[in-house]
Amino acid sequence: MEESVDLLPLVMKSFALKEVDIRSYSPLALAYIGDGVFDLVIRTVVVERGNAPVSRLHHSTASYVRAATQAAMIEALLPELTQEELAVYRRGRNAKPHTSAKNASLADYLKATGLEALIGYLYLLGRTQRLIELIKDGLEKLEMKI
Repeated sequence: MEESVDLLPLVMKSFALKEVDIRSYSPLALAYIGDGVFDLVIRTVVVERGNAPVSRLHHSTASYVRAATQAAMIEALLPELTQEELAVYRRGRNAKPHTSAKNASLADYLKATGLEALIGYLYLLGRTQRLIELIKDGLEKLEMKI
């Protein structure tokens, strides 16, 4: 079996990327990468739970990655966040997005953006275990099983 390597260091090394001070990233840039990481985590769990037609996989994933679910998740997780994590969430939530959600209220969209910013922040810091813990705890608090 091949040795397990964290994704971020492998990407950084393979593409010769320089480490950047995470404080220089805008909250929307953090949300952008966080959206992809959150989606990847959910898709991974859905696929690993069982092979199925792609349309069923997509349907299963969609209920977890929509703004309303993410907004409810972060509301449930707020008491568990550290002060640092809470500050990142608030920066993301308070950012002025240039787009709006198609199927969500503005309040849910902003909360979801804050959660995605936090996930992006943790990913870029290499705190993969913490971001997985938060996603798992959030799903459990919402009583959502993948």
